[in-house]
Amino acid sequence: MILAGIAKQSWEAERYAEAGAFVPALGMPVVELLDPRPGERILDLGCGDGVLSEKIAAAGATVVAVDAAPDLIAAAKARGVDARLMDGQKLPFIAEFDAAFSNAALHWMRDADAVIAGVARALKPGGRFVAEMGGHGNIASVIVALTAVLARRGVAAGPLNPFYFPTAEAYRVKLENTGFAVDDIAILPRPTVLTSDIEPWLDAFCEAFLGAVPEPDRAVARAETVELLRPVLLAEDGRWILDYVRLRFRAHLPAAPK
Repeated sequence: MILAGIAKQSWEAERYAEAGAFVPALGMPVVELLDPRPGERILDLGCGDGVLSEKIAAAGATVVAVDAAPDLIAAAKARGVDARLMDGQKLPFIAEFDAAFSNAALHWMRDADAVIAGVARALKPGGRFVAEMGGHGNIASVIVALTAVLARRGVAAGPLNPFYFPTAEAYRVKLENTGFAVDDIAILPRPTVLTSDIEPWLDAFCEAFLGAVPEPDRAVARAETVELLRPVLLAEDGRWILDYVRLRFRAHLPAAPK
């Protein structure tokens, strides 16, 4: 049984920028759904290197960005973002924000109930919560391939899986149980073209699996994973296109009584 917590993953800003440059680029529709307004105070939960925090601030909002990775926080601060090292499952804020935003981060925080409760506490009455995360079926082929490669070595992949990829129905229940009204929530298949080869992506995002293989055999295990994925994810033009599935939602708390 996997204990709830932040997934064990090393986040290095340079590696993240190389292998995951598409993450903030494809997150702009979520910023548009947030619709940040001048004068608003907005929490960016799981801010990464702060690229989208900058975009939100450019709309005139005041942004407080939090992340659990020290190197990414340093990168966000280098952009001039008010970035703070923090576990997203233990948010300390009370009725401070007009909105909370998150892109491609909530699926790394396995105690979803604690995350949603913390966001609810952090928002003012009527505050909104807008986010996108991995949804049910996200990178399914990658997880199957890694599971097979680890099984060959007598390692069970299930307890190593760092991800929380819920259905829209399950996440709606969690939001509503915490007092949110859900305006919109949907699963969105989004085949995603990698901006790098697949090996750097595996190193950057699947460390929890491959890290279970002893170092002398790790490169071989990664190569076996790539070969299993090649017939499924490598397009005829040489691009790797991953089977991303996103869960996107917009919800809000009740307004204060008049």
